[in-house]
Amino acid sequence: MSLAASHKNDDRPVVLVTGATGYVGGRLVTALDNDKYRIRCLARRPEYLQSKLGPLVEAVRGDVLDRESLSPALSGVRTAYYLIHSMGSTGDFVEQDRTAARNFGAAARECGVQRIIYLGGLGDPSEGLSPHLRSRHEVGNELRRPGVQVIEFRASIVLGSGSLSFEMIRALTERLPVMTTPKWVSVPAQPIAIGDLLQYLVAAVDIEVEGSPVFEIGGRDVISYGGLMKEYGRQRGLKRVIIPVPVLTPGLSSRWLGLVTPLYARVGRKLIDSVRHPTLVRDDRARGFFGVEPTGVADAIAAALRNEDREFADTRWSDALSSGDTLRDWGGVRFGSRVVDSRTARVHADTDTAFAVVRRIGGKNGWYYANWLWQLRGVLDLLAGGVGMRRGRRDPELLGVGDVVDCWRVESLVPGRRIRFLAEMKLPGRAWLEFEFEEKDGQTVVRQTAVFDPLGLGGLLYWYALYPAHRIIFSGMLRRISRLTSAGAGNTGGPRGPRCL
Repeated sequence: MSLAASHKNDDRPVVLVTGATGYVGGRLVTALDNDKYRIRCLARRPEYLQSKLGPLVEAVRGDVLDRESLSPALSGVRTAYYLIHSMGSTGDFVEQDRTAARNFGAAARECGVQRIIYLGGLGDPSEGLSPHLRSRHEVGNELRRPGVQVIEFRASIVLGSGSLSFEMIRALTERLPVMTTPKWVSVPAQPIAIGDLLQYLVAAVDIEVEGSPVFEIGGRDVISYGGLMKEYGRQRGLKRVIIPVPVLTPGLSSRWLGLVTPLYARVGRKLIDSVRHPTLVRDDRARGFFGVEPTGVADAIAAALRNEDREFADTRWSDALSSGDTLRDWGGVRFGSRVVDSRTARVHADTDTAFAVVRRIGGKNGWYYANWLWQLRGVLDLLAGGVGMRRGRRDPELLGVGDVVDCWRVESLVPGRRIRFLAEMKLPGRAWLEFEFEEKDGQTVVRQTAVFDPLGLGGLLYWYALYPAHRIIFSGMLRRISRLTSAGAGNTGGPRGPRCL
């Protein structure tokens, strides 16, 4: 039975989320109560989005720039979230945003939608705002024009792992020990934690309110981008020097951001044009009206970093990275601040046999390839005051969560499916080594993933300096694991002796 058919006799109110593939929209879908609402997501390619949604969430086809495609998606909807913008477009984003909002507002009225909840941007319209911020305000006006009730939230910087602003702050602080910064880095803003923002958005579905109000929302603190970078650096243990200079124009700044951050230059230019203006809450009535106690900047950044650790712990790389018949090098993949090297191999054996080979790794069995390099790394670690390679492992066959394996510790283990090791050597960051096992077409796909969370520029330099050696070692290790698995000889390894990397 299809999801749509199962909803035929469901009397729960339907809530439509646009922008579910984006940062805020994706988290909103998770935050909404499935028991209370039927959740529907609008997407140009719903078949791609559906695989990322829960089993009770429906993805439907629609494009806000295609007026005729919206009516089927909005049919039966009581409340619709409008979380769309065109910052990443190559054309006239102002006109695209205007057309999209006009189409959506008109279609919502025709389909009987009772309320639209819109997330826009803070900024005083009397101060000559940037095109991006003016467009955000204009979108709210276009949504209200057909007569559907609109609750508009206006927010500044959103702080959360994966948000555009947080990723920019992270990249600049991690990579640049000394920063020469333009004036916009000192402009005051009132950042909001993603958790607080979601509280507002969720509460707006059922709250009783008259007319189409505009609510300004923000966090507890007023701070600049420079202050945010300093706080991020403090929590990561990074000392950073910021030197203001008057000569970096928005155009130059956007190209500079494109070099050192994940931002595209065109998005960076629009973002910088906007952050040149103070984005502060002037009307604080939303705080009392919705009962949200705002989070401070320090707590918001700490929560973002904790959330990354939790998401990373829950991640299965086989879901995030494509598998193949041959080894695949994924050294450029990023997960938050982490860099990833992942590769796969197919073996003619079941998952239990492959798992047993990896389960016996380390100790007297060695690490299956270039053990002299592992030994050398262990000596260097000892000289640096680390644990070195003296610990071995408690049992040559048995392995459990928390067990020591040379200079690693088992962080997670699912028999026949997954082993993840956490490095305990001296490093400019944190490191993990993970193995996953999946049966496919009568064979076992073994995925080996090395992950490094670099601490600042020194950590990045360490990763890339050793990357050629790591590539050789990890490729050789996986080939050896494949041969041992296929031969059913997982209890024999390479040369004996101390090991660590």
